[in-house]
Amino acid sequence: MTTLNHLSGNAGCIGQYDPQALPLSAAQAIVLQWVTPLAASERVSLREALARVLAEDVISPIDVPAHNNSAMDGYAFDGAALATATTAGRLTLTVCGKAFAGHPYTGEVAEGTCVRIMTGAPMPAGCDTVVPQERVAVQGEAVTFEPGAVARGANARRKGEDLARGGVALAAGRVLHACDIGLLASLGLVEASVKQRLRVAYFSTGDELRSPGEPLEPGCIYDSNRYALGAMLHRLNVEAIDLGVVRDEPEALAATLKLAAETADVVLTSGGVSVGEADFTREQLQALGDVSFWGLAMRPGRPLAFGRIWSGGRPGAGRAALLFGLPGNPVATMVSFYQIVRPALMAMAGAKAQPVPLVPAVSEQPIRKRAGRTEFQRGLARRDAGGQWRVAPTGSQSSGALSTMSEANCFIVLAHEAGDLDAGDAVDIMLFDGLV
Repeated sequence: MTTLNHLSGNAGCIGQYDPQALPLSAAQAIVLQWVTPLAASERVSLREALARVLAEDVISPIDVPAHNNSAMDGYAFDGAALATATTAGRLTLTVCGKAFAGHPYTGEVAEGTCVRIMTGAPMPAGCDTVVPQERVAVQGEAVTFEPGAVARGANARRKGEDLARGGVALAAGRVLHACDIGLLASLGLVEASVKQRLRVAYFSTGDELRSPGEPLEPGCIYDSNRYALGAMLHRLNVEAIDLGVVRDEPEALAATLKLAAETADVVLTSGGVSVGEADFTREQLQALGDVSFWGLAMRPGRPLAFGRIWSGGRPGAGRAALLFGLPGNPVATMVSFYQIVRPALMAMAGAKAQPVPLVPAVSEQPIRKRAGRTEFQRGLARRDAGGQWRVAPTGSQSSGALSTMSEANCFIVLAHEAGDLDAGDAVDIMLFDGLV
C-alpha cells in the first residue's frame, strides 16, 4: 500500500480538479495514481487458474507444433514435383505409405511418390506440401491432380511456427481465459504462477435496509446493492468479504470501516455519501483517513467518495485500505462500480489494462443530456440489416430503476461535453457482454 502522502494533495495537481464535481476522466486518473499492484503470488493447478492474473511470463518449454505436420487430410509429397507436371497439365504420384497422428510414416518418399496423410500427422522426411484429398482423383495406388490445386509448402504446419521453445507464450498481467488454460496444457504445464487474489470488503449502510428473506417493515426496502456488488466482485474473481448492513450510527460505521481496513485491500460501501443528515460515510472517511474526492460530474453516480482509511482510526495508524463510497441508488452503484472501481481492482490485482471497448452506434430516438457531465444511459442495442449498431434507451433512466438495467444490453455513453441528441445522431455504446 502507498506511503502516507495525502490523496487530496495529489488530486489537486490534476486539471479540472473539483472534489465535489470531478470529471470522470480526472477521477479515473486520480484513482489509478493510488493503485499499487499486489506483489504476492502463488502457484495453482490449471484447473484453479481460470480468471486468475499471471504473475510472471510463461516461457514455452517446447516448440509448438513440436514437429512439421499436416494441416489437412490429403497426400504429402515433395513440392518440387509441381514443376514436373505432364503435358496434359496434371501430376500423378504413387502412394507409398500412410501417416496418422501419433503414427508417423518413417520410410523413404522417392521421387514420383507421396504419402497418404491425416491432419496432425508428422510430415514424412523429404515432404513439404500436402494436397487436400478432395482435390485429387484416386486411381488404385496413384493419385492425380492439377498442379494449380496447391502451392509448394501449402497445408504444412512448421515446427515452432505457433510458439518457439524459449519464447513468451503468455505475458505477465494476463487474466487467464479458457483458451489460455488450454494453451498452458498444450505446453505440458500443470501449474501457473498467479497473483494472490485481491481482498475486497463490502457492506451497505442504512436503517431502512433489510436482507432478502427478512420481514419488510413499513418504510423499509430490501438491500439489492450488497447482492449486486457481491456478484460483480465474483465476476472479477476477487476474495469478497461481505460485512452485511451497517445501521446509520457513526460508531457502528467507524467500527466496520476499521475492521474492513484491517482485513481487506479495498473497501466498498454503498449509501451514506450524499448530503442527508444520516449520511455518515463521508464524515467517517474524513475522520479515519484521507479523502480525495466525493462527487463526480457523472450520471448516475454523482455522490461517490474515494479515499483511504486506516484500521487504527487515524491516518498512518495500522493497516491502510483504499475506500470507494458508492452511492445508494442501485443503478448508480453499478455504474460507479464499472466506471471507477472495476478498473482500479483489476490494476491492483496486477492485470494489464484492458479498457472495455466503445462501439459506434446511431441513436434511434432523441436523448436529453446536460453538458458538463458524463452520462451512462441504459440502452437496448441491435444491428440493422446493413450491420450498423442502433440503440434506444430502455425506459426510465432513474438511478433507482433496476428493471431498465436488467432490460438493457449496453450503456449509451454520452460524453462530458455533449448536449441533447437528435434521432439519427452518432453515439458510443458499451456492450454489457463481457462487462456485467
